[in-house]
Amino acid sequence: MHYGLTIFPTDASISPAELGREAEARGFESLWFPEHSHIPASRKTPFPGGGDLPKMYYDVLEPFIALTSAAAATEHIKLATGVCLVVQRDPLHTAKSVATLDLLSGGRFLFGVGAGWNEEEMENHGTDPRRRVRLLRERVEAMKAVWTESKAEYHGDLVDFDPVMTWPKPVQKPHPPIHVGGGWPHAARRAIAWGDGWSPIHGFGDLAAKLPEFRKLAADAGRDPASLEVTIFGVGPKSETAASYRDAGADRIVFALPPADRESVLPLLDRYRALADEVS
Repeated sequence: MHYGLTIFPTDASISPAELGREAEARGFESLWFPEHSHIPASRKTPFPGGGDLPKMYYDVLEPFIALTSAAAATEHIKLATGVCLVVQRDPLHTAKSVATLDLLSGGRFLFGVGAGWNEEEMENHGTDPRRRVRLLRERVEAMKAVWTESKAEYHGDLVDFDPVMTWPKPVQKPHPPIHVGGGWPHAARRAIAWGDGWSPIHGFGDLAAKLPEFRKLAADAGRDPASLEVTIFGVGPKSETAASYRDAGADRIVFALPPADRESVLPLLDRYRALADEVS
């Protein structure tokens, strides 16, 4: 099982470059950054975690720039979006950002994607929340065409463009792995339909118990369950939690870090490394 880290990097937290170096030195496999372009002041959409929306959602850095900073400071650790809000992004620009980061990192990028939850945020980008799931799929499909074809075109209900030419192409072939974020069962089905992995968040349902069902769904759909990585996000420092996901056959656990300075984060890295060694 792989062990990764996730943090909302902000202007007050440990820098992406330093966190990348320290995580790599401790043997963590991957580093995941989330995305929010902004938070509308209206705050009409409730926070899925309950209560007030944590300030880190307002402060988080742009993920591709932050991950590039981490990539330049490291050699081996994988860099990932967890998750990129594709429904709020132009697919041609995003395809180039993905390919560029994969190139500059030497093929270390994992593309975590999601349909989002903040409806006002989507609407500010011109996205109808009611159509976001369809839009996510079409934009990912369109980006796959851009990454793999010299003259790419896509004609869907929501995404439509005639042949285009754009480089660089990603280092990873046919493209960086696409990890679909979200809960059971809807995001799991999306991952099986067009993704390379499923990435639910710990704490939203009994995910360990769902993993056998996920694999059965994949097999029933004609997918090899072993080809779909399961990444559990937001795991805390309890050994029994990590062990339960290990026993259920999860491929990756991503430990959650606070958006804090180095003095607060580095001891937690050591604690998570010890936990990973214990569980392994």
